[in-house]
Amino acid sequence: MTPARQPSRTVAKQPAKQSAKSPRSAAGPEERPDGVPPGRVGTLDAEEPPAGPDTAGPDTAALDAPAEPPAARTATRRTGTAKTGTAKAAAGAAAAKPPRARRAPAARRTRPAPALSDEDRGRLLSGTHHDPHALLGARVCRGGVAFRALRPHARAVTVVAKGLRAPLHDDGDGLFSGLLPLAAVPDYRLLVTYESDEIEVEDPYRFLPALGELDLHLIGEGRHEQLWKALGAQPMVHEGVAGTRFTVWAPNARGVRVTGDFSYWDATASPMRSLGSTGVWELFLPGVGEGTLYKFDIARPDGSHTLRADPMARRTEVPPANASVVTDSRHEWGDAEWMERREDRPAHTSPFSVYEVHLASWRPGLTYRQLAEQLPAYVKELGFTHVELMPVAEHPFGGSWGYQVTGFYAPTSRMGTPDDFRFLVDALHRAGIGVIVDWVPAHFPRDEWALAEFDGRPLYEPQDPKRAAHPDWGTLEFDYGRKEVRNFLVANAVYWCEEFHVDGLRVDAVASMLYLDYSRGPGEWSPNAHGGRENTDAVAFLQEMNATVYRRCPGVVTIAEESTAWDGVTRPTHHVGAGGFGGLGFGLKWNMGWMHDSLGYVAHEPVHRKYHHHEMTFSMVYAYSENYVLPISHDEVVHGKRSLVSKMPGDWWQQRACHRAYLGFMWAHPGKQLLFMGQEFAQGAEWSEAHGPDWWLVDPSYAAAADHIGVRDLVRELNTVYAQAPALWERDTVPEGFAWVVGDAAEDNVFAFLRYDAQGAPLLSVSNFSPVVRHDYRLGVPDPDSVPAWSEVLNTDAARFGGSGVLNPGPVKPDEVPAHGRGASLRLTLPPLATVWFRPA
Repeated sequence: MTPARQPSRTVAKQPAKQSAKSPRSAAGPEERPDGVPPGRVGTLDAEEPPAGPDTAGPDTAALDAPAEPPAARTATRRTGTAKTGTAKAAAGAAAAKPPRARRAPAARRTRPAPALSDEDRGRLLSGTHHDPHALLGARVCRGGVAFRALRPHARAVTVVAKGLRAPLHDDGDGLFSGLLPLAAVPDYRLLVTYESDEIEVEDPYRFLPALGELDLHLIGEGRHEQLWKALGAQPMVHEGVAGTRFTVWAPNARGVRVTGDFSYWDATASPMRSLGSTGVWELFLPGVGEGTLYKFDIARPDGSHTLRADPMARRTEVPPANASVVTDSRHEWGDAEWMERREDRPAHTSPFSVYEVHLASWRPGLTYRQLAEQLPAYVKELGFTHVELMPVAEHPFGGSWGYQVTGFYAPTSRMGTPDDFRFLVDALHRAGIGVIVDWVPAHFPRDEWALAEFDGRPLYEPQDPKRAAHPDWGTLEFDYGRKEVRNFLVANAVYWCEEFHVDGLRVDAVASMLYLDYSRGPGEWSPNAHGGRENTDAVAFLQEMNATVYRRCPGVVTIAEESTAWDGVTRPTHHVGAGGFGGLGFGLKWNMGWMHDSLGYVAHEPVHRKYHHHEMTFSMVYAYSENYVLPISHDEVVHGKRSLVSKMPGDWWQQRACHRAYLGFMWAHPGKQLLFMGQEFAQGAEWSEAHGPDWWLVDPSYAAAADHIGVRDLVRELNTVYAQAPALWERDTVPEGFAWVVGDAAEDNVFAFLRYDAQGAPLLSVSNFSPVVRHDYRLGVPDPDSVPAWSEVLNTDAARFGGSGVLNPGPVKPDEVPAHGRGASLRLTLPPLATVWFRPA
């Protein structure tokens, strides 16, 4: 985007910008690279005489100003390497009379401007003025046009316009002012002179607000569904000048200033204005562009200051550094075909097999763009339909795996830029892989530079400390009853779907949001208005989030990690249930009960499993109460829980066999499936975010690689057959898609059931969780007239998967022998510790 005019012109060489490693915990200036100490800024000196009639007061932007001490002397523009630093030299230069086309206009004598009041001057310099634009910039007044600029460390400031060159009076503390006999405010710039530099810049305080009335209205109503386009740092061309608009919501602040590497982290020169009663503060800074580091210097209600990262930052520094970064996207998407077809693949009636990934440790050290070269190909080769990425939003502590977020609108910079992350999503889509991201609206950490007491008082968190503190994680919960906070989160969900083309949001820790007494004992929580334990504000937020995402982003699915029996997690929001609440509106819900029960069953020795048979069948009692995902997630393979294969009893062969049988049972069970990385090749060790999966286990040079490659080959086959068998996914959410053949064969450790597609075509799944072969095992099947023969289409005991090779070769024809309530039956050979699938031949 080309601006109508150049925002700033460097007349003399500027010093190099401060390193990104410089401390940003304090708002004051730092020592200049050339060794000149910074001047005094920010407060009035009590020993100075009061401001006189020549005193002026506003700011012109710390934008390009190097941090040098103020001086009363006015220096003229430097030419080449020689600097004319005195009035005599300036007069000599004027006497030389260069050609008219190159001659600057003669300096106009400047009268004193009306003085600022002591109160305005003090508030301006201390960063507590709500309207610095009323003091700084230029405005018509009696006697002409008054100019005021705030340029800490400048020696002189001169107003420059066509046919005009007028030095301003130095009023001390970095304030410069003057009154010119003009009828109107000209199209002017400021020539700012420092110890060794002279720069020409736009005056930030001559611009009207760069945020529109509609934006402010929607923010005030808590209904701005694209909030990231209104708040934060937005590069733009405003009134013909290129720069960045900074906006932040801080309703309790006495004042807000923006600071960054553009001002050497001295916030004095860039106070922001308050835009009415919305609590939004705004400032357009010309010349500031992409890559600029910034923070907000906020004056708390008690007058103290706090330096904060932007809650709406769309890019951040690499942790542990925590400044926000101005950014704009230039990515050109190549996934148009995927996005056009996405709505035609509803999750409930489509194949939905998910590979869960922690990006930073999947292949440690890879960037987003390097991951784009490897991850899509790997996931596609294994046949998964989707990846689920553990939280990618910025988080300061890597050990949280992303679940303690400080930058809700910024993909973590550990692996690249926001556009690099877009590139990864684009690559996955072009490979035919859907992208789900974990989203964490349940809580946020207490870091003093982030959201906690953002403007000096509880803002994003509830006022009540009992509700604010999350008892499990030492974090703070969101105030879902505050419309602006709810808007921040709802818009954030939309942001990831619209800006990054993600296909789903898996919402973390929903149960902790829904219950006021979650992990709290008696006396540690307060009931809702009806005396109950339900967090009605959180319910309303989740309903609004889901309704908004589904309305704005067709084809996206939302998934709840909800571990209780809350009624209607996946019910539409307008359908009121027995508890008096409408549905939460999620598309899918993790089936934590199935996960817990089934893992408990397979952890028992086969001889004891008959006493726990119900743990594998109970899930069908409630299977259609919600739309479920069956998760074997990261949470099940860490913190002493052991990896999936290591949960299994017996020797190494039995462990792998049971691992394979369990996956076969899982893929056939009603519900979508999710498998965490490393479990697809039976990694024996728990997952560690420090080194990720043990890829050496599938390296052909490893002696036992075949054991692990066989399990990975099984996962590929499961996904391949699954995708080709509509019976396994087309009627996942309705009881017509499932029927038990035998669910009570506890003595045999056998489970057999039928799955049906929309046309009624069946698939038979049989699991034998005993380490013995069962010959001539009879199972009831549909009438031979409808299915005259059955073929084995998957056997987890096949030798190529590392099994013993006990198969059912050739078509198997049913006998007219009644069994299990059906008029015909099959005689099958059941392999040990295996799952077998049969389809009509």
